[in-house]
Amino acid sequence: MGLSLRLPRARLGLTASRRGSSSRDKDRSATVNSSVSMPAGGKGSRPSCPPATPQKAPNRLINEKSPYLLQHAYNPVDWYPWGQEAFDKARKENKPIFLSVGYSTCHWCHMMEEESFQNEEIGRLLSEDFISVKVDREERPDVDKVFMTFVQATSSGGGWPMNVWLTPNLQPFVGGTYFPPEDGLTRVGFRTVLMRIRDQWKQNKNTLLENSQRVTTALLARSEISMGDRQLPPSAATMNTRCFQQLDEGYDEEYGGFAEAPKFPTPVILNFLFSYWLTHRLTQDGSRAQQMALHTLKMMANGGIRDHVGQGFHRYSTDRQWHVPHFEKMLYDQAQLAVAYSQAFQISGDEFYSEVAKGILQYVSRSLSHRSGGFYSAEDADSPPERGSRPKEGAFYVWTVKEIQQLLPDPVQGATEPLTSGQLLMKHYGLTEAGNISPSQDPNGELQGQNVLTVRYSLELTAARFGLDVEAVRTLLTTGLEKLFQARKHRPKPHLDSKMLAAWNGLMVSGFAVTGAVLGIDKLINYATNCAKFLKRHMFDVASGRLKRTCYAGNGGTVEHSNPPCWGFLEDYTFVVRGLLDLYEASQESSWLEWALRLQDTQDRLFWDSRGGGYFCSEAELGSGLPLRLKDDQDGAEPSANSVSAHNLLRLHGFTGHKDWMDKCVCLLTAFSERMRRVPVALPEMVRALSAHQQTLKQIVICGDPQAKDTKALLQCVHSTFVPNKVLILADGDPSSFLSRQLPFLSTLRRLEDRATAYVCENQACSMPITEPCELRKLLHQ
Repeated sequence: MGLSLRLPRARLGLTASRRGSSSRDKDRSATVNSSVSMPAGGKGSRPSCPPATPQKAPNRLINEKSPYLLQHAYNPVDWYPWGQEAFDKARKENKPIFLSVGYSTCHWCHMMEEESFQNEEIGRLLSEDFISVKVDREERPDVDKVFMTFVQATSSGGGWPMNVWLTPNLQPFVGGTYFPPEDGLTRVGFRTVLMRIRDQWKQNKNTLLENSQRVTTALLARSEISMGDRQLPPSAATMNTRCFQQLDEGYDEEYGGFAEAPKFPTPVILNFLFSYWLTHRLTQDGSRAQQMALHTLKMMANGGIRDHVGQGFHRYSTDRQWHVPHFEKMLYDQAQLAVAYSQAFQISGDEFYSEVAKGILQYVSRSLSHRSGGFYSAEDADSPPERGSRPKEGAFYVWTVKEIQQLLPDPVQGATEPLTSGQLLMKHYGLTEAGNISPSQDPNGELQGQNVLTVRYSLELTAARFGLDVEAVRTLLTTGLEKLFQARKHRPKPHLDSKMLAAWNGLMVSGFAVTGAVLGIDKLINYATNCAKFLKRHMFDVASGRLKRTCYAGNGGTVEHSNPPCWGFLEDYTFVVRGLLDLYEASQESSWLEWALRLQDTQDRLFWDSRGGGYFCSEAELGSGLPLRLKDDQDGAEPSANSVSAHNLLRLHGFTGHKDWMDKCVCLLTAFSERMRRVPVALPEMVRALSAHQQTLKQIVICGDPQAKDTKALLQCVHSTFVPNKVLILADGDPSSFLSRQLPFLSTLRRLEDRATAYVCENQACSMPITEPCELRKLLHQ
């Protein structure tokens, strides 16, 4: 991550160029050049900085609820939260704004806070010469996206912490990511950057203002997403083929995944590959797509990116092998990966995948759940190895050989050589005396002699190596991991970000509902139901029909809100609506479907672009001071809210027959035509929606008593079959029910011989009645 801007002595020249890249906004970029170079630091060594004693009096961030902002409440910096007070002060005092954006479990945000924001001298510079503003990117994704667009367009990349300098009118003129505190051989330190920008603001302010205006104008033009003269979206077949080919070219045959390093899980890509397989399953490319997705999921689950002791997945792998992760755990990853592994089980029938899915949800329910039914945002990568010591990355998760030997000393009976259960576990998971983490992956020497558990051999190979029975090895490893889990409880825990976000809780409703339905586990569906109840009770304003973005864990298990509340963004609505649709299909409780329809109406009112098509990420009023109002155009670690909206609109049309939602879906897909044509691999979830739209959505109707065994058997048949392009409807025979009022044709469908009966309807025509699950499965596979 670095800053490739050059501060001007006299002028800034802006040139725009196009780069072929799938990462967000790299295909439109602006490069600012002049004679004073200012590169930012990367993720290399961390220069030491004189430790600063935190000031006793807190700054104004002490009044905030965000765990990230509270982490900076005792910095010797005159921090402001994002808001009018800071903007008015900047205009009144004619000072540039220093905007710093991060999140509470971000390792390099911690580093910059420790090295620079706790430094008294740097604190003075920030407080005297700038209006300094701190933003939690998870609270204000609109602010994050706007200025990340600028940073990515004017430098070689983006990431967090993100640091941007703005005019008092909120127009950016310099930006970067992590800065070391002092100058190095190849990098300019943060203190020097601040002094240069201070001097340039005083000497060349008009030039900076002119160029910030020029950059903003260029970004406005390049970020516009609109239907223009187009009437229809592009061909799904063409986009599908191109997206698959681009993924195929970047696929890692040996370890799975789609990059060298770092490697992210990217569930949106796996979802696309599964859907591509379904529509091309009789072709070589279809088989290839299935193999790519299943192999990637298996390699991830065997790698160190999965926490084999406590379950759940870390954020990404720092290497090609999925071995050494960046150790933070994000709620949105757990939610999406639970669905991906459930789908892998649907497709393959291999219980390996269903066990991984159950493990993910076990971790979430144990470590990220609030008693109200909501789920926390994340767990940090860093924690103290011992109480009172300095936090280190991965300390909670790594092991030495000595620790394993002490915890698992029991001899293994029946082995062909002397063997303890600890030695068996170390062999299977690749632990070594010297540690299994390469020095190149540990630039700060924090993980010397430590090991990350990663499966090195199959159970069969480990059993054969020691002449043991496979089930005996499975039992020994399971018992050993449980002992490590109990021992790990005594270590200092990583910081928990106890903020609860509507969007990520919406994803988690889907995670529990889909997995519970696929595996037939009611307890998991109950977690989804309780989370939906939490969202309605704590994150929904009945009077306005709006969602709130955030709430926070208070004392004694209570839930607190900021005042004024932080209102929801597009992703909050889209992810919650999807969660509610998934929950209806899993539980057949129509109240969740009714709420989904009301939220979709509110989403359309607040975010729909009636001129250009598609949805803006934020309300017009909420982001009125920002220089850009964006439509997110990449499916990344989380899917784009517009991609998910396209799916939601198709499903809602299937549930209700309301033509307006189908029309909106067509407009949305048409607005994103150019983005999909240019780099389809950047929008795999939207390409999937395009395919769903141009195929025919299946309305699968089950007529029967919800509590009857034969009804449940037909429902479970649908849940256990991979049919992504469908809606599942329970018709209980009540003509006054919500769905009967929406879809009058339901009243014409009858039970056959008083047995639960299924119909598969497409294009307003229904199949013959089906009463046997095996016959229904055959029809769904056609």
